[in-house]
Amino acid sequence: MCQEKRAHAASNLFPISSRNDKPQSMTSDNAPWQPDSRSSGATNTGPNGLSDDQTGGTASFGFRDVKDTEKAGLVRGVFDSVATRYDLMNDLMSCGIHRIWKSILIDRLHPQPGRCLLDMAGGTGDIADAYLRRAASRPDAALKPTASAIVCDINYKMLAAGLTRSQKTDHTCVMARVCGNAESIPLANKSVDAYTISLGIRNVTHIDSALNEAYRVLKRGGIFVCLEFSHLITEGLQAAYDTYSFNVIPWLGEHVVGDRESYQYLVESIRRFPNQKAFARMIEEAGFQHVQYENLTGGVAALHFGKKI
Repeated sequence: MCQEKRAHAASNLFPISSRNDKPQSMTSDNAPWQPDSRSSGATNTGPNGLSDDQTGGTASFGFRDVKDTEKAGLVRGVFDSVATRYDLMNDLMSCGIHRIWKSILIDRLHPQPGRCLLDMAGGTGDIADAYLRRAASRPDAALKPTASAIVCDINYKMLAAGLTRSQKTDHTCVMARVCGNAESIPLANKSVDAYTISLGIRNVTHIDSALNEAYRVLKRGGIFVCLEFSHLITEGLQAAYDTYSFNVIPWLGEHVVGDRESYQYLVESIRRFPNQKAFARMIEEAGFQHVQYENLTGGVAALHFGKKI
């Protein structure tokens, strides 16, 4: 898969094959690729990207419960609203600490030349960019095949916002952008060496389905790494953080982006997300082994790891 992509270095999109089909031909426009119903990697998918057997229940949207068929569209609306200032808001909300978290993620991932990363919910592509930079910095990188990365996100506007980032780097030839759902990834089985999802899995309608898809697309020996907001290690710290997040973050959203509601959803979604041990069990139930987690900033966020054996 990733080797085939390198043959199309002049383009910044990669129409990746579905689970069973051969890769489709490239198109010439410089934009993220959006799968149609014939190449989505799932059968009988509706406009929310979910197959028939993934619908019919409810899902959390912040503190509200909504029909699971509605959540993807609601989340898409949130990120449509904030896409152009998403990176700036992350800096303001975390005082830049999210950059340290993501640097630690890259350290733990240990990028190497010749390997292919799928960065799910990859947004503007900061994780993929850091992965490619780190792989290219290895002493023997010039003697090995180039590392490559696929940024996949359900939100087209987030991917489009990331094009500006890639145009400032030399990674255009090895970074692809695909508009797709984490629960129905338009990739073949066992096609990537590493899977990351950073501050995104809590926005997925069915987290268990997303974890199953991560397992499916990874090669044997592949690494799963998830960075997500989590639960602080003491009740006192949790109370202080809740006071900050429920008051300051929506205020920042209102005054910087002009959208308080989207950031109210974001802080509510953090509180609804499973704690570290519960999420680790979900990763194990998806089939991953050597599952562990690492708290960051006292549990404000956590890194979760798993390996496909």
